[in-house]
Amino acid sequence: MITAETAVVNVPNFINGEWTESKTAEFLNVINPATGEAIAKVPLSNAAEVGKAVESAARAFPEWRRTPPEDRIQYLFKLKQLLEDHLEELARIITRENGKTLGEAKGELRRAIENVEVACGIPTMMQGYNLEDVARGIDETMIRQPLGVVAAITPFNFPGMIPFWFLPYAIACGNTFILKPSERVPLTMRRAMELLEQTGLPRGVVSLVNGGKDAVNALIDHPQVRAISFVGSTRVARHVYARAGEHGKRAQCQGGAKNHVVVLPDADLEMATQIISDSAFGCAGQRCLAVSVAVTVGEAQKKFRDSIRDTAASLKVGNGLDSGVQMGPVISEQSKQKIESLIETGARQGGKVMLDGRKALVPKYERGSFVNPTVIDGLPASSELTDTEIFGPVLSLVHADSMDEALAFLAKSAYGNQASLFTTSGAAARRFRYEAPAGNIGINIGVAAPMAYFPFSGWKDSFFGVMHGQGRDAVEFYTEKKVVIERWAKEHSRKF
Repeated sequence: MITAETAVVNVPNFINGEWTESKTAEFLNVINPATGEAIAKVPLSNAAEVGKAVESAARAFPEWRRTPPEDRIQYLFKLKQLLEDHLEELARIITRENGKTLGEAKGELRRAIENVEVACGIPTMMQGYNLEDVARGIDETMIRQPLGVVAAITPFNFPGMIPFWFLPYAIACGNTFILKPSERVPLTMRRAMELLEQTGLPRGVVSLVNGGKDAVNALIDHPQVRAISFVGSTRVARHVYARAGEHGKRAQCQGGAKNHVVVLPDADLEMATQIISDSAFGCAGQRCLAVSVAVTVGEAQKKFRDSIRDTAASLKVGNGLDSGVQMGPVISEQSKQKIESLIETGARQGGKVMLDGRKALVPKYERGSFVNPTVIDGLPASSELTDTEIFGPVLSLVHADSMDEALAFLAKSAYGNQASLFTTSGAAARRFRYEAPAGNIGINIGVAAPMAYFPFSGWKDSFFGVMHGQGRDAVEFYTEKKVVIERWAKEHSRKF
């Protein structure tokens, strides 16, 4: 078992209900981003090992499919309780391998558990519909059936939540499931799989294979994998979606984002500042719903600029396991260097760095990958930062003279994951909800993260596919519709 203080270990795969050491010669160090220390070694599993996981899942599928939905969800009820019982332990693992604060890690796990709870409603959510006498003596029924073997490829920023956008729905619908977590954060789901194992779930229903690009491509290419779920950068999302399409598979691929918040002059400034600060700098800005551009309208410009700078400057940065820390490190030294380079780009292209988070040093954690909160004011619309996903604690400020101008600025973005508005005007809120070109909309909300019974939406280059993760969309994605049309001759029925 991995705990928060474990020494460096090799992370195993979980295939056919057994923990197995990878046979690969390639391993990567898993680094604690707050300390710079290696805490584990993760294998870059090869196509043959992926194939074993798929074959195991394929063998388990026929019996699992025939297991009544009411019986399938009993394992999820047990899992929910185990996740509740081990929430503190799992949160510490998340913080140790990802860097976010312990409070943020616990919040992430609450969302994971929420998805398990919703998937427990599959006996109702998976129901079809029927109609008698579509023609004289003919009845028609639509039923849902599982696909077979499905897989998910998940990112580093929410190692405990995002796998549960997919896993509980997939298996509750009767599929067997393979997870390929980010090679940067394999420990959280390793422990979660140990808990899932305790439920008595049949062998092969859920597998975990660690790896990198080769493992991803092997999952996409394998003929017995029917569907792929992915969350990550837009570049890789395009690759996964295109490659899955070439093989005739369904795919849901969540890509990158450049999220905007519009602040109107009538907004409650104190509330808006606090919420936007939490959105921009929470999880060190490493979430796909983090606000990265604030568009101030009219008189809101100066007041908000000064207020957000002062609030961001007051945040305590450090190791997420330490008491009082409000923001942890970014995921790696490479990520830190990229973020600092983009801050320099913004300054070079006309932005004024009002609060500079570069060259951050945290006492006792000098080897950590820290970037302090950064605020760049007056970024020109022509700057590449207006379209680049920084994925760090950097908030750019842009000014607009009207809401028309603000909405036009949003419309130019290639991304469409989230957009938020701060106002006390119902009319303005309704217009924004109606016109803002994004799949998740917040009104006086900084992180418009849908509850598990709603889809995690996304538009434009932020999402490739039709059905999103979570809720009813998950059921649609993980099942096929079958329409049955029946007629029975009268003369046969008279015998009974």
